Amino acid sequence: MNMNVTLLMQAVAFAAFIWFTARFVWPPLMRAIDTRQKQIADGLAAGEQGRKELASTEKRIADMLAEAKLRSQEIVATGEKFKAETIEAAKGEAKAEAERIVAAGRAQIQQEVAQAKEQLRNQVADLAVAGASKILGREVDAKAHADLLASIEKQL
Repeated sequence: MNMNVTLLMQAVAFAAFIWFTARFVWPPLMRAIDTRQKQIADGLAAGEQGRKELASTEKRIADMLAEAKLRSQEIVATGEKFKAETIEAAKGEAKAEAERIVAAGRAQIQQEVAQAKEQLRNQVADLAVAGASKILGREVDAKAHADLLASIEKQL
């Protein structure tokens, strides 16, 4: 065979191969490449969206932490205020109770002093009757001289 015919047959076979490849092999490869490029682009877009959401979430978390710290400070301040009010109320109650106890003690002391004075008056009256009976040399009747003894007790 001639070299030209061989070269021509190889050129025709190569052209047939290119036509077959362009017609049947190339479109599915291009679709696969396009699909893969689209998936990669979607993945990159999703990654960027995730990064934005992460930044947004971190900002919200920081805001929530700041708000929680503020609320905890308010709660602590309220607790401190309540504690101070409770202590002041307890001090007031304790002072009132102490004053009541002191007043009750003073009243009891006054009552005991009055009882002691009454007992002392009675003893002095008895001694006066005994002394008068010795001075007079006869017995003085306490019942008969009750008015006299009552006036002596009043003077004492």
